[in-house]
Amino acid sequence: MIPTLQTERLILRPYRRADFTPYAAFFASPRSGHMGGPIDRDAAWTWFTNDIAAWALYGFGTLAVELNGQMAGAVGLVHPPDFPEPECGWFIFDGYVGAGLATEAGRAMIDHTFATTRLDSIVSYIGQTNAASIRVAEKLGGVHDQDAETPPYDGTLVYRYRRGEG
Repeated sequence: MIPTLQTERLILRPYRRADFTPYAAFFASPRSGHMGGPIDRDAAWTWFTNDIAAWALYGFGTLAVELNGQMAGAVGLVHPPDFPEPECGWFIFDGYVGAGLATEAGRAMIDHTFATTRLDSIVSYIGQTNAASIRVAEKLGGVHDQDAETPPYDGTLVYRYRRGEG
């Protein structure tokens, strides 16, 4: 049910139990600040299992980003109760930032979503100070949608991707 996708450099695959340790370390770090972190290990476990459960609930969810046999981050489509629309999001671990992995993984997730769901539009919710993710969204063809409803967080920008564009 959960797919494995391949790009030129990456394998996007279902989470494994062993992925939780680097996942929790990322969310305990200041780098997770744009995603509501840092959070403790128990909260990270809730997020990790929610990422997996989304596949059963919606037919989409989050995949581990693997480079050269190592988990380098994650990319996914999620729709928690406080998000007005399904959201494509990503995070890349320290040591892998700046190599274009988020863009490559994001493109694969967006393409897969439009190929396998009936969604005509998805969004990325990005904090207005998260310049790196704004650049990724723009590279992916996301258009800043000033009229879109946002989650209940201050300073959230919405970048929209439409089927057949980008």
